[in-house]
Amino acid sequence: MATKLTTKGQVTIPKHIRDAVGLRPGQRVEFRVRENGTVVIQQVKDHKPPSKDRFAAARGIAKTKLTTDQLMTLLRG
Repeated sequence: MATKLTTKGQVTIPKHIRDAVGLRPGQRVEFRVRENGTVVIQQVKDHKPPSKDRFAAARGIAKTKLTTDQLMTLLRG
């Protein structure tokens, strides 16, 4: 299927192709040019979307060497 290049250098990815590879509006894609001149387009696999749960977002980022028991002792006095 052929498509036309706009004056801004844009093309529309046909719906059946977007559906086949699971592309959604706003999703990032990456273009690569192979040695033979063909172009490959693929989804950019971003990191997990940020969690809406503030506790889940903070989980695992502490930079302390204290154990849980040591932290509890420190917090409780």
